[in-house]
Amino acid sequence: MAAAKNYKINHLQLSHDVIHHLRQLKESDARRERAVRLTDQAHAAGIKEVAVWDHALYSLTYYPAEFRTGPNGTIDLDNPAFWEWFRNDYRQMLDLLPKIDSVILTFIETGARVERQHSTKLKTAEEKLAYLIDQIASVTEERNKLLYLRTFAYFPEEMQNVLKAIDLVKNQHVRVMAKAQPHDFFLTHPIDVTVPQIKRPVLIEYDTTGEYNGQGKMAGAFVADHADRLRHYRKLKNVIGYVARTDRFQDSHIVGTPTEVNLWALHRAPYASNSQIYLEFAAREYGWVAAPRVARALSRSTEIVKSTLYTLGNNSGDHSRLNYDPYCPGYHRSVSGKWIDPPIAHVEHGVNKDYHYWIDVVNHLAPPHCKLDPILRNETPYVLDRGWVTPGNLMEPSYLADVVTEKDHGVRLAEKSLADIESVRRFLKADDYAQLKAYFERTVISTRLHRSIAKAYFGYRLYIKTPTPELARTIWEGLDESKLMADAVRTYPAPPGKGEFDWVSDAGRADTYYKRISEGWDTYGNIKVPRP
Repeated sequence: MAAAKNYKINHLQLSHDVIHHLRQLKESDARRERAVRLTDQAHAAGIKEVAVWDHALYSLTYYPAEFRTGPNGTIDLDNPAFWEWFRNDYRQMLDLLPKIDSVILTFIETGARVERQHSTKLKTAEEKLAYLIDQIASVTEERNKLLYLRTFAYFPEEMQNVLKAIDLVKNQHVRVMAKAQPHDFFLTHPIDVTVPQIKRPVLIEYDTTGEYNGQGKMAGAFVADHADRLRHYRKLKNVIGYVARTDRFQDSHIVGTPTEVNLWALHRAPYASNSQIYLEFAAREYGWVAAPRVARALSRSTEIVKSTLYTLGNNSGDHSRLNYDPYCPGYHRSVSGKWIDPPIAHVEHGVNKDYHYWIDVVNHLAPPHCKLDPILRNETPYVLDRGWVTPGNLMEPSYLADVVTEKDHGVRLAEKSLADIESVRRFLKADDYAQLKAYFERTVISTRLHRSIAKAYFGYRLYIKTPTPELARTIWEGLDESKLMADAVRTYPAPPGKGEFDWVSDAGRADTYYKRISEGWDTYGNIKVPRP
């Protein structure tokens, strides 16, 4: 909040660990008092609009049983008494945070999804969603507060349904907040082409922390990703501004860290080039003499992360955690090819090949069980119907070679960035040097850890098909390096702050891969790889 003035921030949102659902204002005095205090502090700091997050509907049991008279205990949406109760409940919750200026509403993928409740009058899911929104809007308008709708969808057809629901909302003062990427904050996702279709004022939501991209625990300076998207969206007539996430729970805030450059990118994008933004930030934070090398070190972040937390164009982590298997969303729900036509990824990072997201990457890299996950059929049935993704373990030597090439590339870039920091050590303040050194040392360790596990895991997927001494050597190169890197993570003297992604916990995940591959993995017939 103290940094808001530097970025001319006039809008602050209280979400997630502060208040994620308005009902928490009733359920926790501590959360309510904290939200009240933060609201007052924000207004005192000159921030004109303070918003609080909410989701609707809540879980079904939140609502009195007298209204759950539809089939299978669903809510009867045709009962006027339910909506009277609902509006009064909303008034009571808003009264607990009276100085709030607006509400940010997630209305899809919530507890008791309104589209699954009973109604003979509201015929479609879109009509039910729109009616729910209008009920909430009637209360926020009555309280002289703005209402923003968060768009979210897992696949393009679902996004179109969301837009149809928004079109049916009668209250003309309702606004919209859309992510800078469709679905979620992946570096390989394109812009959201549906934003121009929204016939309401729109805020664009950015994730400057990097939920899927390291969460500031490693190199996370994504200037182009933020600045280029902002330059695109600010040209749209319905876009009125932007918001940016600045932490991912607990003490994971990016303000005061090198990752803060992402905020500077959003602030300066209309006026400066991407290279200028890096240099300006580095000079402002670390001094003009050291700035060119610091800027160069930071500027490698995107390529480092796309070579490390992504594999041949697909995000392969679990919210930045080391998890190639059994975590499946990277092989279906989070595939950027959903949003790109044709679904082709140009993979650089030393590989320099065009890969079809589904036919090439998913079909060969995905664990067999992920191909059977119902999510793949529900969200992208065409990839199965067209034979783009087929059953079984289809890992091949050429893909292993490309994976290792890509991970090697990430390691080399991380080492170069660390060397850049060392080269200007004498020009940096002691605290600044310590911060940058730790930032890039952790990056080097992370890139090596991912390389080691990728080599061992994808090598193992080949080995269980055709075991050879050469493959065993490759796998054990990875396993041996993983032991060293896991120990380096555990004993690192300057671990990052904790958040959703606990960097230190990746050591334990690496140990699990080591054990499964060396001693036998039950998912793969308990085949073990003996040391050659």
